[in-house]
Amino acid sequence: MPDSPHEFLAYWATTRGNLRNFIEKAALPPLDEQAQRAAGEAAAEAAVAEVFGLELKDFSSGVDSVSGAINNAGGFRITAPEPHVPQDVGAAAFFDVDNTLIQGSSIVLFAMGLFKRRFFRVREILPIAWKQLKYRLSGSENAADVAAGRVQALEFIKGRRVDELVDICEEIVATQMQHRAYPGTRELAQMHLDAGHQVWLVSATPVQIAQLLAKRFGFTGALGTVAEVEDGRFTGRLVGDILHGPGKKHAVAALAAVEKLDLKRCTAYSDSANDVPMLSMVGTAVAINPDRRLKKLATQRGWLVRDYRSVRKAVRTYGLPTLVTTALSARAWMRWRRQTQHPTG
Repeated sequence: MPDSPHEFLAYWATTRGNLRNFIEKAALPPLDEQAQRAAGEAAAEAAVAEVFGLELKDFSSGVDSVSGAINNAGGFRITAPEPHVPQDVGAAAFFDVDNTLIQGSSIVLFAMGLFKRRFFRVREILPIAWKQLKYRLSGSENAADVAAGRVQALEFIKGRRVDELVDICEEIVATQMQHRAYPGTRELAQMHLDAGHQVWLVSATPVQIAQLLAKRFGFTGALGTVAEVEDGRFTGRLVGDILHGPGKKHAVAALAAVEKLDLKRCTAYSDSANDVPMLSMVGTAVAINPDRRLKKLATQRGWLVRDYRSVRKAVRTYGLPTLVTTALSARAWMRWRRQTQHPTG
């Protein structure tokens, strides 16, 4: 053993160096590149499962969707927060679009807009028109209809220029979507913005439409279904998931990782039971204009429910016969008033 402190430090440094060399070169030699990648993926998979309850491939798909949205918007956030509003970092609200923010189906309105510009023929639009009629009558989203609409939309835009589609989306949003927004839902979104929360649209609709809606309403940003682009034209393929059902959960998980959001302090809004995966991953879930399945689940789980569908809400409240009688009485009163104001003979 060394006799002086200086000798002891030198001895210890040498011993530590020898021990490290032994561990690294003999007991635990460095991993090769393939083994390192496998170890990294295993660590990432464990972390993703722990934080988001997702498999790594699903989280990666969500990352693809988020990165596609960033590329499409030319940046991440579409609207900067108000400078006078203190920001509550880590808190956000996620809003579905169809029948939650706006009345009706955005992808059907999108398809109708393409039809007006001769992207396809009449016989190709008939199935879409039927899906819209079912959606309006039932108020319930059908997963098979959404998937079929996605495939048709991708075929319709295949080979088309991106700038051409953006022009179409701007017109559709301005003339057919903006005025369909439910005032109650917009008030909820504004409440979050006023509290310093981020507000994101998360929708199966094309990302161009979702981001234009977010821009018009002053929301933070939007995630939507991203169509692949090469040389300024659509290939007919997707980037990441269609943002429907589990796809929304994957994208929100990736967004939370990028934006450092605490999902327990976040809120999600939707009308459809298909979005239960997204609703279940946040601290507060709210059913807006819920379909029957979601309303039942919301009641069972103690989720908030808000219904802004005035006609259907009135039917449930007063009954169809009462409403019909009232409408006929009002019509008779208006006819009588016209006759008294403008008597004939």
